[in-house]
Amino acid sequence: MTDRHNDRTPTILRKIVERKWEEIADRRPGTPLPELKARAGDQPPARGFAAAMRRHIERQQPAVIAEIKKASPSKGILRDPFEPAVIAESYEQGGAACLSVLTDRDFFQGSEAYLAAARNACSLPVIRKDFMVDPYQVYESRAIGADCILLIAACLTRDQMQEMEGIAHEIGLDVLVEVHDGEEMDDALTLKTPLVGINNRNLHTFDVSLDTTFDLHERISADRLTITESGIMTRSDVGTMTSRGIYGFLVGESFMRAAEPGTKLRELFFPED
Repeated sequence: MTDRHNDRTPTILRKIVERKWEEIADRRPGTPLPELKARAGDQPPARGFAAAMRRHIERQQPAVIAEIKKASPSKGILRDPFEPAVIAESYEQGGAACLSVLTDRDFFQGSEAYLAAARNACSLPVIRKDFMVDPYQVYESRAIGADCILLIAACLTRDQMQEMEGIAHEIGLDVLVEVHDGEEMDDALTLKTPLVGINNRNLHTFDVSLDTTFDLHERISADRLTITESGIMTRSDVGTMTSRGIYGFLVGESFMRAAEPGTKLRELFFPED
């Protein structure tokens, strides 16, 4: 792949993408692609990320991807002490459908070890939340035990997304494609994955508007699963989404700041239980 990013990539992502290419170049000598493919092939069957989301959504129940994230570039450390296994157990008890684990080291202080620890502590499917730019990372994701990968349309071309999705599906990984606007949605809808994430955060201004989900959701066919990302903070936000037929959610920061993440999840999504 020769494209480092597509022309519409926001500045914040350009820096991350450039670092990803450096990271891949650093890793290849130590773990060549054939070895990585062999490790990926040795993994037990994936847990079925998309299937787990669909089960909840078809029952018109919130399908929550609960995020495990130590830090962010803008907010710094979100949780200290940070214990991925304990957080994963809490999320499972709180009713999460799936987990999202940040593995980016330089910008989010993440780690592949965090994903392994979280997944081993529960029975939930796990998405590797990172910045995919090359097929090497797809095989790497399967090798470390991920059940799903994230493709961010803002920093990939249509061809890049299609190539990495094809590899992911071939080796048993589900794919969540993330969009921020209509142009990105055009590319996302060329993919086969049913999982379409709509990020309510404008990556140029950092403003958050739930209207982004409402506007773009109208373009998603009934056989796909809409997942709203960013800005879900209150019971009212949840109710507004579900009243519009949107039952997929990815939430992280508000949970990470809570004393008991799983309890916060239940309060936000399942208060009647």
